[in-house]
Amino acid sequence: MKTKFLTAGLIAAMMVPAAAQAQTREIREDRRDVREEKRELRDAQRYGDRDDVREESREYRDARRDLRDSRQDWRQDRRYSNYRAPFRYQQFRVGATLRSNYYAPAYRPSYDSRWGVPRAGRNLTYVRHYNDLLLVNERNGRVVRVYRNHFNWRR
Repeated sequence: MKTKFLTAGLIAAMMVPAAAQAQTREIREDRRDVREEKRELRDAQRYGDRDDVREESREYRDARRDLRDSRQDWRQDRRYSNYRAPFRYQQFRVGATLRSNYYAPAYRPSYDSRWGVPRAGRNLTYVRHYNDLLLVNERNGRVVRVYRNHFNWRR
């Protein structure tokens, strides 16, 4: 019984990153489709007749709509939207030192390239504090970089 429960828990834990990767992959493919359709539209405008331009314009518009819908689906992903820490909000500055409970593993979201921030380097980790994203040195707890209201734009 314990093994089945543990196996089910591991499978569920592995599925969440897979869903996020699938969304990222879909957005990447939609961007590629938009670029391709734009290129085809330019070629039709240069070398094609009116019907070709009309058809390529329609396909380009559809590709842009698909990309917009994919981005909207990603923004509505609520995994990080209702986050609250068990302590009150405090505005941290670069150079501040955090207590270890502020950068415990529960407050370290896994890196996501869609955030628009670089990967954390060696001995650095990202820590979520309410809507702020902090880059923290794991060894001494010093704040290296602060991204204010980084998660607030997703609502």
